Formats: sequence, structure tokens, C-alpha cells
Amino acid sequence: MNRYMKYTLAMLVLLAGFYQTGRAQNFGAKATLDKKSILIGEQTQLNLSIRFHAKDSIGFPKLADSIGKIRIVNFKADTAFDKGDQSIETINRHYTITAFDSGTYIIPSYVFKSPVGDLLTDTLNLDVRTVAVDTTKAFYDIKQPLAVKYTFWDWLRDNWKLVTGILLGLIVIGAVVYYLLKRPKKEVIVEEVKPDIPLHIQALQKLEEIKNKQLWQHDQVKQYYIELSDVVREYLEKRYNIQALEQTSEEIFASLRHMDIASEDRNLLRQLLILADMVKFAKEKPAANENEKSMENAVTFIKDTQPRARPTDVNVKGDEAK
Repeated sequence: MNRYMKYTLAMLVLLAGFYQTGRAQNFGAKATLDKKSILIGEQTQLNLSIRFHAKDSIGFPKLADSIGKIRIVNFKADTAFDKGDQSIETINRHYTITAFDSGTYIIPSYVFKSPVGDLLTDTLNLDVRTVAVDTTKAFYDIKQPLAVKYTFWDWLRDNWKLVTGILLGLIVIGAVVYYLLKRPKKEVIVEEVKPDIPLHIQALQKLEEIKNKQLWQHDQVKQYYIELSDVVREYLEKRYNIQALEQTSEEIFASLRHMDIASEDRNLLRQLLILADMVKFAKEKPAANENEKSMENAVTFIKDTQPRARPTDVNVKGDEAK
């Protein structure tokens, strides 16, 4: 039994050793240079990479802005997985480096922290060289700049935006001028200034137009009295400053109660408006002589009540002279 246990324990230890060795073999850290020798100021790339199990945590070495006299100009990184085993990951970091003093510089070994222990890269040598000078040859002056002809086409190529802008501006200005010259000119309409027509003349002209229509002669008695009374109401509204177009006949008579109107003219107005109301609302049919009499009454009322003319300037001056 003891022999069996010892045998089993030995097998487990051996298997663990194989597993740990295989696990360690999957890891690898390395450092390489794209170019091991450069001229002063020239650049090359330092590459640090490690291969490990993706589930493990890796401590990557930190690089400052420089490695001694070697300056780090730029940095980039990339990650890749093994095509055959996606659990194996490789991280690469690429550092662009340069130096401005000649000599051989040592890039130290870098340490990667991993679950199986520290993984170290190899040390590298970077040789920085100066430009070789042939001391056997004499020194020469610096060559003068070559004279190059600058043609119109060269100028046009350098200033095509300016030329295009000027041409577009000229085209726009020309189009505007052409439009202004060719557009149709608007005719100046001179409105005829009509002289002010006295209120009573306007009313009498409208009555004459109604008379010429011969409305009641063509059985349009109602329309005749509507137009006739409207002319008289409009005259009253403007002459006496009352709301005659909106008032009833009785309201009109009340509004005119204190106005300077002769009793004969009041009777003419009453006959006209009352008969017009009866025709419009009671369907009264006056005789022909009544229709003619209504027109005569309207004309007489307007003539009798027309505004009195003011004394002329001539008469005023004559009186002053006296």
C-alpha cells in the first residue's frame, strides 16, 4: 500500500512538472530592433513583445521618455491571438527611438511580471554613426540657389482662386447691369386729381343716374325706392352728421328735430322716406305720379338744404378796403 501511494505521488509530481514546463514554454518575452545601426537623428523601432495565456495578468515594463541618451519619439501597441489556440495572446509595443550623439548604446533587459515568474528580454546594442567625411578632398562653397523661371502659367496656378473670384465677380456685376438696362420700365401712372365735388352736387348726380335707369317704369319699384332713399340718407348723414344709414325713418326725424330745416322741406323728406318704407316693407305700389313726385321731393330737399357758400376772398378784401 505504501509503495502504491509513493508511486501515485511521484506520478502527480511528474505530471505537475510537465504541466508547469509546458505552461512556461507557452510564455515568451523578447526585444528586437528594426535597425541596429543608424545615423545621427535617424529613427528606428524598438519592439517589446510577450506571449502568454490570455486569462493571466501580465505586468508590462514601463519606459520613460528616453533610454539614457536614446529618445523615445513615438509609441504604439497591438494585440493578437494565436490562430490555433485563442487562449494564447501576444502583446506588442513598438517604440520609435532616435539619438543625436554618435556611439554605441546599450538597451537594457526588460522584465515582464507573469504568474510563472519574471520573464526577461535580451539586452540590445544600438550603434549611432556620424556621416563619413572624406578629408582628402578640398572644401567647397555652398552652391547658390538655382534661378528658376517663373512664368505666367506658374503664377496662374498659384493664384487660381483669386482669378476665379475676380471673374465670378465681374460676371455677377455684368449680369446685374444687363438686367437693369433690359428690364421693362414701369409706366409712371399719373393719377388725375379730381376736384372736390360739393356734397349736394354728388347727391343730385346720383339721383339723375337713378332717374335715367327708369327702374319704376320697368316694374322695379322696390329697387327704385331703395336706391332713392339710400342717396337721401347718405346726404343726410354727411350734411347733418347723423347715422342716417343705420337709423329708421322715425329716428332720422328725431335726429333732425333741432336742425335748421324749413318745415316745407321736412314735409318733403317725411313724404319721401315714409313712402319708401311702405314700398320696401309693406309692398305698397304707388302710382306713377307718386313715383315722379318722390324724385322731385328728393331733388328739392337737397337743393333747399345744401350748405351755404362761404364769402369769397375778393369780397373780404373789398370790405377791408372800405
